[in-house]
Parts: sequence; C-alpha cells; structure tokens
Amino acid sequence: MYIKNYMLEFSVLLLFMLSLLGMILGSYMILSGFKFFIEFDLISLNSSSFDLIFYFDWMSLYFLFIVSLISSMVIFYSKSYMMGELYINRFIFLILLFVLSMILLIFSLNLIAILLGWDGLGLVSFALVIFYQNFKSFNSGMLTVLSNRIGDVMLLMSISWMLNLGSWNFMTYILIMNTEKFMSFIMILVVLAAMTKSAQIPFSAWLPAAMAAPTPVSSLVHSSTLVTAGVYLLIRFDYLLYNNFFKEILLILAMLTMFMSGISANYEFDLKKIIALSTLSQLGLMMSILCLGYSNLAFFHLSTHAMFKALLFMCAGAIIHNLNNNQDIRFMGGLGNFMPLISINFNISNLALCGIPFMAGFYSKDLILEIVLFSNVNMVVFFFFFFSTGLTLSYTFRLLYFSMFKLVNLNKIFLLHDKDLIMLLSMYFLMLMSIMSGSLLNWLIMPVFYLIYLSSLMKFMVFIFLFLGGLFGFMVSMLNLVFNKMIMFKIYSFLGLMWFIPLLSLYGVNMLVLNLTYKLMKVLDSGWLEEMGGMNMYNKFMLYSKLNYYFYFNSIKLFIFFFISIYLILFML
Repeated sequence: MYIKNYMLEFSVLLLFMLSLLGMILGSYMILSGFKFFIEFDLISLNSSSFDLIFYFDWMSLYFLFIVSLISSMVIFYSKSYMMGELYINRFIFLILLFVLSMILLIFSLNLIAILLGWDGLGLVSFALVIFYQNFKSFNSGMLTVLSNRIGDVMLLMSISWMLNLGSWNFMTYILIMNTEKFMSFIMILVVLAAMTKSAQIPFSAWLPAAMAAPTPVSSLVHSSTLVTAGVYLLIRFDYLLYNNFFKEILLILAMLTMFMSGISANYEFDLKKIIALSTLSQLGLMMSILCLGYSNLAFFHLSTHAMFKALLFMCAGAIIHNLNNNQDIRFMGGLGNFMPLISINFNISNLALCGIPFMAGFYSKDLILEIVLFSNVNMVVFFFFFFSTGLTLSYTFRLLYFSMFKLVNLNKIFLLHDKDLIMLLSMYFLMLMSIMSGSLLNWLIMPVFYLIYLSSLMKFMVFIFLFLGGLFGFMVSMLNLVFNKMIMFKIYSFLGLMWFIPLLSLYGVNMLVLNLTYKLMKVLDSGWLEEMGGMNMYNKFMLYSKLNYYFYFNSIKLFIFFFISIYLILFML
C-alpha cells in the first residue's frame, strides 16, 4: 500500500511536462535553425560586467528533455523504492535541487552561472551519497565531493583569468581564446574541470565509490546529470579543442579510461559497480570522439546512453531490493524464471548498451566506430576504440550469465517477485526510449545522415569485435577453472581495482599529506609551540595561582611567621 505524497506526484508531473516542452521546442529549433539569448545585466564594476545569460538552442533543449524525463521517472520509481523511508521529502527536495543545478548548467553561457550549477551538482551529490548515514557512505561522499572540488577550483581560476576580457560570456570571446596563446590557459582549466566531473583518469576513483547512494540517485547521476556535465561543458567549448595541443592528451586519457574501466568491469562482482564502470567506459568513448572533432556525435551518444543507463540502474535496484540488499552477482542466477518482467527490461537495457542492431545504443555507437574507421587515425586509437567496444559486450555477457543464465544460487527464492506496478511503469517507459530513442534522435539531430563508404571487412569489423568481446567475457568467467587461487587473487587485485588508481590517487596523495601534517603536529602543535606557548603559559599561571591560593588560605599563619622572623632578625642584629 502506497502513502499519497502530493509533493512527489507534483514533482513527477512538473518534470514530465518540462521534458515534453523541451522535446517540442528542441525539435522546432533544429528545424527552423533558431537560437535564443536571454540576457540580464546584473552588476557592472569598472570595465567588467556580470550578465546572466541563458542560451536556448536545440542541444540545450534536447538535453533538458532527457534530464527532465529521466528525473521524472526516477522520482516516480522512488515512490516504491524508498517506501517506508522516514525522510522521503528530504530525498525528493535533494533530487529536485540536483535537477535544478543541472538545468542551470545546461542553459548558462556565463562562467559564473555555470559555476553555480557546477558547484550545486557537487554539493547536492555529496548530500545524496551520504543519504544512508554510515561510515562507508561518508567516505564515498567525501571522496566524491573532494574530487569534484578540484574541478570547481579550475573553473574559479578560469573565471579569474577571463576577468581580462571584461565579461564571462565565453561564447562571445571563444575566437579570441582560440587565437591568443595567453587565453589558451582557459581551455586547459576547463578541460581539467571536465575531467574531474566526468571521472577521467586520474580522477576515476570517485565514480564507483558514489554507488553508496540510493539506487534511484545512481540512476540519475550516471545517466544524465553529474557525470555528463563535464562532457556537455566540453561540447560547449568544442571550438577551443580544435587547435589545442591539450586535445591530444585528453584523447589519450579518455581512451585509457575507456579501456581501463572495460577491463575492470570484467573482474568486478558488485552489480552496481559493474554498471558504474560501464558508465565510465561510455564517458571515455564520448570524450574520445569529442577530441576527434565530432561534438554532435558525442552529444548523440550522450543522449541515447542516458536512456538505457537509467533503465539499467532501475533494474539493478529492483533486483537488489528483491535479494535483501545483496549486490554480489555470484549469489544470483536464474532470475529470469522468477522475475520475468524485470528481466526483460534488464536484458533490453544491456543489449542497448552493447550496441545490438536497431536498439538505442546501436545508432550512436556504430556511427562512432565507423567514423573512427573512416578518419585518419593510427592503430593505437583504432585498437582502444574497438577493443573497448568488445569489452562492453564482454562484461555485459558476464553479467547476464551470472544473473540470468547460471543455475539458481540464492538463499531464498520465495522473496523474488516483480509485481510492483510503480517500478514496472517507470521501467517500461524507459524501455520504450531505450528501443526508440536512437532512431528518433538520429532523425532529429542529423537530418542529413553521415554517408560512410567502407570495405565489406571494415563494415563488419564492429560485429567481429563484438563477437570477440563476447568470447573474452566467457573466458574471463571461466578463469577460475584454469588458474589457482593465488594467481586469480593477483589478477583480480590489479585489474579489478582499476589498475590501483584508487590506491594511487587517494592513498598515494592522502598519505603524503597526512604524514606531513602528523609530523608538523608532533613538532609544532604538540612540540615547540606547545612547550614555548600554551603549555608554558599554563604551567606558569598554575604556579602563580597555586601561590596565590596558598597565601589566601594561610594569610594569618604567614603573617605571624614573617613577623616572628623579622623580629628574630632584628633581635640578632
């Protein structure tokens, strides 16, 4: 039985209507070619003016459609998932603040307004990650917010650097930034900010850690809000990437991120972390194709990926709910027999993620890989793109094998059911989008299709690598039968822990700072400063106060003693 929550239902309706409005206006904009600026002059100080600028074009409106649609489905899903939660209204408020920060980031052309949305995302994500208040959630939340603070600092530095231009409207000065060497530093700062928010190497550790949040939050964060903010910002700054040397460094890091997360997902056993690593892999793909100069393709893949990734997390949440909060895929198996409706959604979202023909992911992923084949790139880029695509099928096959096809390995089968109408309705809506959105957005975003001429072998190269990836996934699942436990432990330690990036980027940095601060505390705070400062003064005051205390309570004795002493001295003299 569901308790009526009018705030929740109003939020769902409002966001759904907003998504429809974004879809209609975005389609109108792309067909008519219109773009709208709304500018408010807030403050003018000497030669610098602070204007609040909102920019409405087809891209921002389509992104509004995606964010609002997924948010409405996530809040509707939360009605069942968070049922019985004492602080459900706080949770809904936080989700709405999260979406509002993202919308502010989407429509802003002013770097200061972007920073407000950017910082809002980081702050609210911290509040959502620590929603279940325990030690693990707090550690994950601190890691998330501190990693994102690096990006905030980079944006603040770029704002101070743009003070020389007289305004913070970056689109007005984007050509100046591109031609002047002095202004190219802004691009480096913006790229570093985007890398922290989209969790590229070496800032990848926080993304799997953020899984401590409730599953509806993970669904929202990993599909259309927090992690896509960095990609969206770089799409807005794409003119600066063309003639910048930093573009090549970002391409290498993005490809390494894509490769590393694909490998790690094949050795992970936590259901939510596997899906989080798949998000990291897709973010690397978006960043890579953006660095090759195809910003529209990056946005296209970002849009299609959002639909099936939100659905994938919703299905994972329903499975975890039914398994008494167990996330280990080794204790699953045969779920398709007991949860057929949820399993259908789970399989469809996984197939869309792999890029199976005519699903949502196929239209963007296949086009990206054919563009890579058609472009003038070297064998290293080719290897990273295609092998990482094979890894996508690999960890998806492994996940499906453990959860669906393997024999039942559960403690209690009678707990499993998929009769929750609210969860299923929100899933079915996103399932339709996971099937249709690729074709729909393909017609809308690219009215003139890319025509790519390739040889027969190259045309089938994608399918060849998908087949090889599936074979690799099967081999990874069977490794336990080949190697002994010690070798398996070493393999899982290196590959399953993201090439030790969490250890290097967290403990490698933290331990140096913590050791230094410990030594400073021992030498200064608990050492010389204490000895010469506070402790020394404390001891002196204690001595004086004891003397005063002694004189106060023994005044008559002392008076008689001194009187007799002086009298005796005088008598002797």
